Amino acid sequence: MTYQTILVETSDTHVGTVTLNRPEHLNTFSTTMALELDEALLALDEDPEVRAILLRGAGKGFSAGIDVNEMFGKTTMEHREWVHKMEKPLVTLTELSKPVIAQVHGPAVANGTGLVAASDLAVASEDARFGLTAIRIGLSCLGPVIPVMRLVGRKRALELLLGGEVIGAKEALQMGLVNKVVPREDLEKESCRLAENLAGKSPCAMQLSKRAFYAAAELDYRQAFEYMNEAFARLCSTEDAQEGVKAFLEKRKPSWKGR
Repeated sequence: MTYQTILVETSDTHVGTVTLNRPEHLNTFSTTMALELDEALLALDEDPEVRAILLRGAGKGFSAGIDVNEMFGKTTMEHREWVHKMEKPLVTLTELSKPVIAQVHGPAVANGTGLVAASDLAVASEDARFGLTAIRIGLSCLGPVIPVMRLVGRKRALELLLGGEVIGAKEALQMGLVNKVVPREDLEKESCRLAENLAGKSPCAMQLSKRAFYAAAELDYRQAFEYMNEAFARLCSTEDAQEGVKAFLEKRKPSWKGR
């Protein structure tokens, strides 16, 4: 499918790549881009040849948030519908069955920070910058703070939300917002290496693990164990699990079936 504001590619290593492609606007979210991103993510999740998804931005940065030029001339009801479209990809990311890695460089602020936080893993270059900056212009990053809060905790999330300060990649790493920080010249190589590593694992184990992780995060301690034990039992019954264990015992590379 042809998109106006994003680029979508798939590789023979089972990685699907989505590139936010509004570089002249620092990849800010227009309504079109939000809808196209959501559609592309869902399509890659349905593609049996894709086992991991890489999310990145074209040009000088990852994403500078929402395009506020679209805010004017709307009623409260229209604003509600508009922001729902803008934040839908942040919800979709955690509901996908396949792992998503954010490849982050330059500005990743406001909805850009939310997009990084909602991704399953994130690799950032040393020049990456993060922040919930909307408070600076009389707005607030009330959607993006939700995934951020779940990663960094309430106090740090409130500090970002109310202060609107921009932080660097090393501080984002310390806070748990990203998994790894690398030199700018190594960003693509390291991000692809991570994506291909995940894509090389059993699709059954990978997808069940992601769904179970997010589901268990909403349960209390004992319920989480009950849920995870049931999920593990289901996983043990898959062809991939049988093949993986046999390959381990026979000291050979497994051949995944995805079932």
